Amino acid sequence: MTQYGSVSSGICTSYAAAPLSRQLIYDEEDLVPVCPHEKGNRRGYALDPLYKSAPEAALKDPHLYELLALTDAIRSGRARERKLAIDCLQSQLS
Repeated sequence: MTQYGSVSSGICTSYAAAPLSRQLIYDEEDLVPVCPHEKGNRRGYALDPLYKSAPEAALKDPHLYELLALTDAIRSGRARERKLAIDCLQSQLS
């Protein structure tokens, strides 16, 4: 499982980004997984992107953003988050 880094500013990812953020309840004040990026508007635990250019590409394409966030949930999430992410990915890719 991928480990989170230090607290950073970035773009929400994993369970903190759509579509999982609509299915899971978490406190908005909590630190959440973020992909470090200068255009990010949320502080949370850094999760390195799969590729250096992924955050910029995600900001330009909402569907890609969702797919990358789901992938991050599989990489770093707990069992429930991973299961939901796999189910969402399967439905989006079929």
